[in-house]
Order: sequence, then structure tokens, then C-alpha cells
Amino acid sequence: MNIPVEITYLGLPPSPALSNHITRHAHRLQHVAPRLQACRVTVSRSEHRHHSGNRFSVTVHASLPGGEFHAGRTCEADRAHEDAYVAASEAIDALRRQLEEFQTIRRERAQSDGRPHGDAA
Repeated sequence: MNIPVEITYLGLPPSPALSNHITRHAHRLQHVAPRLQACRVTVSRSEHRHHSGNRFSVTVHASLPGGEFHAGRTCEADRAHEDAYVAASEAIDALRRQLEEFQTIRRERAQSDGRPHGDAA
């Protein structure tokens, strides 16, 4: 089952190609957190230059039983965030690391409580 992915564009027109890229990456989060309920992504352009040099900011919010998770990549001095695809991938990867840490902590708590591995909820 794929989680619903809601993508919002602020200050730039929606891009079907970028939306597909974000959706594919967001669906991979289910491998880390199978109980993931929703994922919301906001893509915004923080600078409004006419030709080049626009930097993108991407934030990702995910809902999971037991918590809400937020990750984002804001504009940095490097040129990597001039590519919305790179900014989106980095934000989703940051969220994935948070979810991995959460799942590890949850498993460790379940084991210390004496519950079987699958009863972490």
C-alpha cells in the first residue's frame, strides 16, 4: 500500500516531473517505516532570480503512529540547491534517517520491555 503524498509548490509552478520524483522517493520511506500514514512535501523557491541561481527549499512532514517527523533542506551557500531534484532528495533522505532512528529506538524499547520484536507499537 502506498502512502498518500501531498506536494505543495510555493512561488513556482507545479512540475509533474518533480512531483513524480518526490513521490517515488517518498514511497521508499515505507521500507523504513511500514506504518507511515501520510507524507507532505513543500517545495519553494527562496530566491527569485530571472535566469539562474534560484535556490530551492524543500520541507517534508511525515505522520506515523507515535510521532510527527519534519525534515527540510534550506538554501545553503553551495550551488546544490539550485536543483530542486537534489534539494528534494536530500530532504527526503534526512527524513528517512529520522525514521530509521525512531524505528531503532522503538525496537530497543520493545526488547527491553520483554515484548517480542513485532509488538513495538
